[in-house]
Amino acid sequence: MQIQVVKSKIHRVKVTGADLNYIGSITIDEALMEASNIIEGEKVSIVNINNGERLETYAIKGNRNSGEITLNGRAARKVQKGDIIIIISYGILDFEEAKSFRPSLVFPNENDNSLT
Repeated sequence: MQIQVVKSKIHRVKVTGADLNYIGSITIDEALMEASNIIEGEKVSIVNINNGERLETYAIKGNRNSGEITLNGRAARKVQKGDIIIIISYGILDFEEAKSFRPSLVFPNENDNSLT
């Protein structure tokens, strides 16, 4: 049997932009992506702490150490600049492997999205 588990999480990060005219996705600072083990093109879930919205999209790399978190396309209608969100990705593991799996959890500074 296989089950879906949390693979990666960027907890409580501040949205720096919302670009309605972009094709889609979420742009994430490359340093945050690496720290959380999220790769470009990976499906992610977004939870908006401010308004309760939940959505799914895919990750694209932003400039390293820029603190950028930009929701693009239709997702830009679900957030505002300054909102606090959680970014989560999931993986599918065999049941026994999942028991010992440890996700990559990142808790950036909410003021500037840095990894301090």
